[in-house]
Amino acid sequence: MTPDEYYKVLGLPFNSTMDEIKRAYRNKARLYHPDVNPSPEAEELFIKTTEAYEFLINNHDKLKSDEESFDEAMEEWRKYRQTRAQRRAAAYARTSYKKFRNTKLYKTTRIFDVTTIIFSLLISIFVLVYTVLGYIYRLKHPIPGLENPSVATFILLLLFAMVLFVVSFIYLKAYLESSKKEKTS
Repeated sequence: MTPDEYYKVLGLPFNSTMDEIKRAYRNKARLYHPDVNPSPEAEELFIKTTEAYEFLINNHDKLKSDEESFDEAMEEWRKYRQTRAQRRAAAYARTSYKKFRNTKLYKTTRIFDVTTIIFSLLISIFVLVYTVLGYIYRLKHPIPGLENPSVATFILLLLFAMVLFVVSFIYLKAYLESSKKEKTS
């Protein structure tokens, strides 16, 4: 995030004082803390609010000074975030793999989820049905002045739809098998 975004997270203008930043954080922390706020996005908002507060408190004076100080503050913050990411990774390493698999970080690594696979299956079925019905319709209702529909085009579209269906089906099968393995382990 940029400093402007950090101020926006706390609902403050760029020229806010330290006291205003502290007061805004206290209010937002009370509003978003997961123990107080049961909504699903409360934890994420609490984390963003805390991150914004930490950045603004640690770099308040540097943000108000010259460009070089600002760049230095941003570089220090990047290093700080890198260190935090390394600590988080170390904490994940100390937990069991079963618990780690249930973290948001791990779940983002799945390339295909069931929604994507089912969507591709539906598209392949649609292309398959549309190709067959379109070809039959053109045979029964020819357009005057145009030749009959091309058999080669029909076969190519049919092959394309079948390949797409088979690939989607294979991915669905692999996904279901991996889900079963994860549940049993």
